[in-house]
Amino acid sequence: MSAIPDSAVRPRVKLAGAPQPRLSQVKLPDTGIPPQTAAYDITPPLLFKRQTALAAIYFSMRAAAPAAVSILTLYVLAELTGTASTEYFSAVTIIVTILSIALLQSPRTPAAELIAPRKVVALGLLVRWSVLLLALLAIGFIAGYPRAYSTPVILLWAVATPALLVPSMLVLDEIARRVLCRPSNARRVVFAGYNKTSQQLAERFSRHAELCMHVHGFFDDRSAQRLEASDTHNLLGPLSQLPEYIKQNEIDVIFIALPLRHIRRVQDLLDKLGDTTVSLYYLPDVMISDQFQARTGEILGVPVIAMRESPFHGYQGAAKRLMDLAISAAVLLATGPALLAIAAAIKLTSKGPVLFRQRRYGLDGREIVIYKFRTMTVTEDAGWLDQASRDDSRVTPLGRFLRRWSLDEMPQLINVLQGRMSLVGPRPHAVGHNEEYRRLIKGYMVRHKVPPGITGLAQIKGFRGATPRLQDMQGRVHYDLEYLRKWSLWLDLKILFLTVPKLLNTDKAY
Repeated sequence: MSAIPDSAVRPRVKLAGAPQPRLSQVKLPDTGIPPQTAAYDITPPLLFKRQTALAAIYFSMRAAAPAAVSILTLYVLAELTGTASTEYFSAVTIIVTILSIALLQSPRTPAAELIAPRKVVALGLLVRWSVLLLALLAIGFIAGYPRAYSTPVILLWAVATPALLVPSMLVLDEIARRVLCRPSNARRVVFAGYNKTSQQLAERFSRHAELCMHVHGFFDDRSAQRLEASDTHNLLGPLSQLPEYIKQNEIDVIFIALPLRHIRRVQDLLDKLGDTTVSLYYLPDVMISDQFQARTGEILGVPVIAMRESPFHGYQGAAKRLMDLAISAAVLLATGPALLAIAAAIKLTSKGPVLFRQRRYGLDGREIVIYKFRTMTVTEDAGWLDQASRDDSRVTPLGRFLRRWSLDEMPQLINVLQGRMSLVGPRPHAVGHNEEYRRLIKGYMVRHKVPPGITGLAQIKGFRGATPRLQDMQGRVHYDLEYLRKWSLWLDLKILFLTVPKLLNTDKAY
């Protein structure tokens, strides 16, 4: 595996002269994540004004349909081919039933599937069906159950099931949209508080009529001019008029989007709404305060909102660690002879140690020591370090080759095995650079809530190498925090996959 370098020594950042732009002023490239993607994940159940029993039936059918189609297709084919009476049929049916229930169910809720694009639903079904087939073949190979069916029958079932499953699920969703998601079934919604959080939720409601949420508008004590509200956002008045408005207009749901610093106003509003039957939701302003991985939870029966916490909690942290161990160990074993050859070449071509050890900040801002192949004639590790520049005289000829192809970063796989680093995460910076930038960039130290990585989201987005301007480092930190917000194992694998072409097509490695 290759890595994107972020060497300890780079050109000094330019701080003098004109004021540097704030992060909000820095134009950053598109992250490639469409704004509607987050709307596909819904944890609260969808509620309708009417036909709640019919909705419950639909969601139950939506959850059970994939496994039912798979099992029924198998049974029909077995009857048509005369294999249903074989001694293996009952065992195969039990295995298929278990696998269908376990693997064909979408990880998203039926409500989330209902609003997802049709191609996303279809692709998800095909992927899960492929996983089921692989699992079934593996079990069959071990247990010998494939003898119960001829090869044509197995192939016919493998093709017929998704051919029936995908259209049936899409038809089921379309019926639900037409029957359940009619305008008459929509709940009337208003927002108490106009900010980025409430705007985004209102816009997503407008894009997804399937959610049956009709937004009337926003209440806020600030004027439209002060809020810079667009014409599409209907400001209905100050908060004091909200209780009377909901009674006159039969409002069903209120989303309270007041900042956490105004918690007293939230309580006052709840008191005034105490004599109504309106449903209330609170939208914490974690997006405004630039927090990451915000989630609700419960501690000993007390509801809490995690606003700043490591995303690697529970089984997710264990899964990431296992992936780090497996991949780093495999790469070290595969490239061991080449790494020994590089070490010998460094020793023979220049004076000094083979490995360059440097202090950097790791998880929770604690100092760690990371390893790299030495590529320079110096091994300084104190105070502010001049970053490497193009044609830097300190870089050895062999070091220039190693840095160009990021081979100098390979010893950091040992740091991954030690647990000091991860394969993917924010790149660690020299201690001197950290102390300087933490004073200049808001939220800079938040990137240390996770272990540093050999490569990361910022690197594949173009923010690798030297950071001669403050806004270069701001851009890197922006994507580091974006990684914390969006983290998943799939994102890690995507970053690792995209790292390789970035290494082959770059002009920032020197």
